[in-house]
Formats: sequence, C-alpha cells, structure tokens
Amino acid sequence: MSTIQRIALVLTIIGAINWGLIGFFQFDLVAAIFGGQSAALSRIIYGLVGIAGLINLGLLFVPSEQHEREVEPRTTR
Repeated sequence: MSTIQRIALVLTIIGAINWGLIGFFQFDLVAAIFGGQSAALSRIIYGLVGIAGLINLGLLFVPSEQHEREVEPRTTR
C-alpha cells in the first residue's frame, strides 16, 4: 500500500467516524472543530475526505497478497 493510499485510508476513517457521530449523536465533529459546516477549513476537510474515498475505491479492485498466494499452484509431495 502506497503512502498516498495510507493517508487516504486515514482520512476515510476520520470521515466514517464523523458520519457515525452525526448519525448517532447529531454531532458534526469537523464542523465543531473548524468553525461550522460552511467554514472554509471545514469545507476543505470535507473535500479531502471525499477525495480520499475516491482513492480508496481503487483498493476494491486490487487483489490482496493473500488471495494472490492462494491462486498460485501448490506443490504436493
């Protein structure tokens, strides 16, 4: 996993936690920290989380290392 993908994953997790807080407690942590939903900094954070989600979509189509090992032919004795 590249550095960009790791950063995108962290941002996506932050976004998921924020959505969980909104869903369960009607509390927008990003807006509370950065001055409301319409504040420029909040909008930048929301945009970065959205871009991170798009980057992470690519992870759905990359086979995992474990899956690749299972596909390789196995030798028997």
